[in-house]
Amino acid sequence: MARENLNDLVAFLAVARERNFTRAAAQLGISQSALSHTIRALETRLGVRLLTRTTRSVAPTEAGQRLLATVGPRLEEIDSELAALGEFRDKPAGTIRITAAEHSASTVLWPALETFLPQYPDINVEISIDYGLTDIVAGRYDAGVRLGEQVAKDMIAVRIGPDMRMAVVGTEAYFSHRPRPTTPHELTDHICINLRLPTYGGVYAWEFEKDGRELKVRVDGQLVFNNMSLRLNAALAGQGLAYLPEDMVEPYVADGRFVRVLEGWCAPFPGYHLYYPSRRQTSPAFALVVEALRWRAK
Repeated sequence: MARENLNDLVAFLAVARERNFTRAAAQLGISQSALSHTIRALETRLGVRLLTRTTRSVAPTEAGQRLLATVGPRLEEIDSELAALGEFRDKPAGTIRITAAEHSASTVLWPALETFLPQYPDINVEISIDYGLTDIVAGRYDAGVRLGEQVAKDMIAVRIGPDMRMAVVGTEAYFSHRPRPTTPHELTDHICINLRLPTYGGVYAWEFEKDGRELKVRVDGQLVFNNMSLRLNAALAGQGLAYLPEDMVEPYVADGRFVRVLEGWCAPFPGYHLYYPSRRQTSPAFALVVEALRWRAK
């Protein structure tokens, strides 16, 4: 294959994945006009239209989707093999890209990386905060972090954190005007601070379990956020009840700023796992990062 053909395929994959010429051009480090010319030239050589363009969007055609599905993974394998050549260097090196949610990044990734990275100055780590369960292959990430039960079956999963529990909390001032709930069903009579995640589409239902009985409750309130920090701050301000990770609210429960309710209904569940494709050829740098993050019971 001619070198320009390979470069053109890389350009097409960037546009097809980003579905945006501006973002793809920035990713490739070229101008948008040069990228448009490259795609047109590729379509002319192949004799088929690969992308459907409108003033508002870009999407692969049927032929483009086929090219994305077949060529994309092969180029990913080539990138992985080239990265693996780093084992011949004296020092492990390279950039590791990880997608994770806010809580796992701050409580699991950062504490481990804070001590790991000074030991390996040639290894760079890029963390992208995302709640959408991103396709790490399509997004060109090396790995993702999700809760144990959310890891796809065709992925290698490495446990990087202990089991977790959720907690329902509110301020003393909030409860001064309302009774404390004794069952999850009673939450429907309370003002609750909701969460909306891209993967769920609607508002997230609060999950509970007791004596093997699982229960999901859809709560109501004036506020809906898509991250934990804002829900925490709103609850501290007395705006309603929040459903948050136990470790996140423990300091506020301890100093009296939060009152915890329904504790007996909040059962432990599998904690965070790092996951990556089973077919991935791991580089020495990636292997070191995985070992640094691997959870070990104390």
